[in-house]
Amino acid sequence: MRSISAVTALAVTLGSVALIGSVAGPAAADSSAALPIRSSGDIIVDGVHQRVFISDPSGGKVVATDYDGTVIGTVTSLPQADGLELSADSATLYVAVPGTDEIVAIDTATVTKAGQYATGDGTDPQHLALAGGKLWFGYGDVGHGNIGSLDLSGGQTRVSLAQEAEGTWKDAPLLDSVPGAPNTLAAGSRQYYFTLGIYDVSSGTADRTAFLGGQDAAIGGTAEDLALTPDGTELVVASSSRDFQQVYRTSDLSETIRYPSSYWEQRSVDVAPNGLVAMGTDTYASFNLPQVSIYKPGGTAPRRTSNFTDEQGGVAQQTLLDHGDLAFAPDSSRLFAVTRNLQSYYRLRVVTDPAKAVTTMTVNAPATAVRAKSLTVSGKVTNTLGLPAGTTVAVTRTDLESPNGKALPAATVKADGTFSFTDIPPAGSKVTYKVSYAGGADRTAASASGTVEVSRTSPTLTVNKNGSVYDYASNVTFTAHLGTTYKNRTLSLYADTAGDGKGKYLVKTGTVNSAGNLAVTLPLKRDTTVSASFSGDARTAPKTATSWVGAKVKVSLSLSRYYKTAKVNGATKYYFRKTTNPLLTTTMTAYPSRAQKLEFQIYSGGAWRSAGYDYFNLDSTGKSVVQLGGTHQTGYSMRVRSSYINNSSNDSVNSTTHGSWKYFTFTS
Repeated sequence: MRSISAVTALAVTLGSVALIGSVAGPAAADSSAALPIRSSGDIIVDGVHQRVFISDPSGGKVVATDYDGTVIGTVTSLPQADGLELSADSATLYVAVPGTDEIVAIDTATVTKAGQYATGDGTDPQHLALAGGKLWFGYGDVGHGNIGSLDLSGGQTRVSLAQEAEGTWKDAPLLDSVPGAPNTLAAGSRQYYFTLGIYDVSSGTADRTAFLGGQDAAIGGTAEDLALTPDGTELVVASSSRDFQQVYRTSDLSETIRYPSSYWEQRSVDVAPNGLVAMGTDTYASFNLPQVSIYKPGGTAPRRTSNFTDEQGGVAQQTLLDHGDLAFAPDSSRLFAVTRNLQSYYRLRVVTDPAKAVTTMTVNAPATAVRAKSLTVSGKVTNTLGLPAGTTVAVTRTDLESPNGKALPAATVKADGTFSFTDIPPAGSKVTYKVSYAGGADRTAASASGTVEVSRTSPTLTVNKNGSVYDYASNVTFTAHLGTTYKNRTLSLYADTAGDGKGKYLVKTGTVNSAGNLAVTLPLKRDTTVSASFSGDARTAPKTATSWVGAKVKVSLSLSRYYKTAKVNGATKYYFRKTTNPLLTTTMTAYPSRAQKLEFQIYSGGAWRSAGYDYFNLDSTGKSVVQLGGTHQTGYSMRVRSSYINNSSNDSVNSTTHGSWKYFTFTS
């Protein structure tokens, strides 16, 4: 209970621009996945189980992934694991493990160790190839290298070393073989002068049939990687410090053709079973993107190129292709590559349809258009091989009336790859035109889209009662009215009640009646905004209308400690002795921290005049008790009332509400 004095009187007072559709095509089906490795030694593809195996010399392990790059298994404890080779039936993967001078067998189905074969102390086996019924390995260290074989037939393991004369190889030679030439073994030096060797292994030993090296090579550099063609008649070699990869006859190692490249540092090569040649270029030194170029056999220009890069913080980071990190799937349907960025994070890159030249497409559509009026969409299809005469592209329009797409007449591609078509959009809002090229045996498919914002009419939508104020807890009926629309006649009505923390919430959804109306009745205890939402249709735009209404509070004021009452001019008047301090009790709708305004007036000079006011906090039940103290003068007519004042009463969830005046006077 607080006390105040009855004191002094207080005076109270949009444009039209072209949108270019995104380029798309089968290249978008290419994928990239992170690899849990610290280095990369070799990569090989198991077509039977559709798995990719990658050796990690620094991590001492072999990682197996599926064709999408998802890791499905890891074999560890393989120090410096390097070269990989698959058995003819793909049941066994062989791994050269120089750290323990052995070759380890891995079960490809379970990705677990299945055996290990010692090659001899200090041999350091590094590169593997199956030929002539044996597993051949290039072994040795800096300055000393040779070729050995591992015979696993007959149930007894036999190792034969030093298949070449001492000094022929200055490091562990790279090896390669192909099923199409089962008795041919190719070798090359990766650390010293450009050196190549071809061996006939049909006798069980490596009989050299052709050799190119030292001064005879006359081209410098090293053989960074090599791969035999499917029939074994040619050897493709990736050489350092040049912008081409050379092809040699295996019969005499004479050069036949060259696959040109735009970059130096040829690092990787692989030849697919169908003859495709993939070249990998390490371009870090010149700060170009690393690139894989894919050639048809004997081609002078790449059928397809793939550039690899990563972005970190919006900045392109060069990625590096290491030797031996390209491998085709046995069915030639994919090319796998291992890349490394500047922070030494490795990824498996998968190039799909490597035999096909990549098609790109752009679509140009107007930014805006008028519904039911003609518009023009244009674009261009590009392919390094060009496009056959009479090529057409399929066109699909997707809009509110055809959400699953509607086929439009095909557009013919001109000789320069451009196309255009006209359409009259029947529906408004976002209209998407998707253009698709089906591709072919030598070309990838491609598609692109353009989106047009097509106009719609704006409907009439209103909600009544806006600005009205109602007594506390009144049941108020709100009516939303929707004018003419195309098809949709459904409205959603929402309420947003002040101070409840719920925000806007749905109170009714329904179809308007024949007059276009939808009504809802709400009990109002606080100020409330009612909104009607129309979602639109194919020809009518969405729209929202709102109505704000106020809700008063309940308020009452009682006086006590009076000695009598009397009716004066139709109102009850309370009489207090001048020695009595009246007690004023206000009851008001409760709300946290709410205060009531207690206002006094005195009748003087024929009018009621302000005699002061103050705000008093209500308790949690909405009650406030105030004692009117001080010196009370007699003979004056006075009145007092309690009020809730929006904002001034410490909140703004209700509309200003004044209680009724209570009249009183003091007597002797």
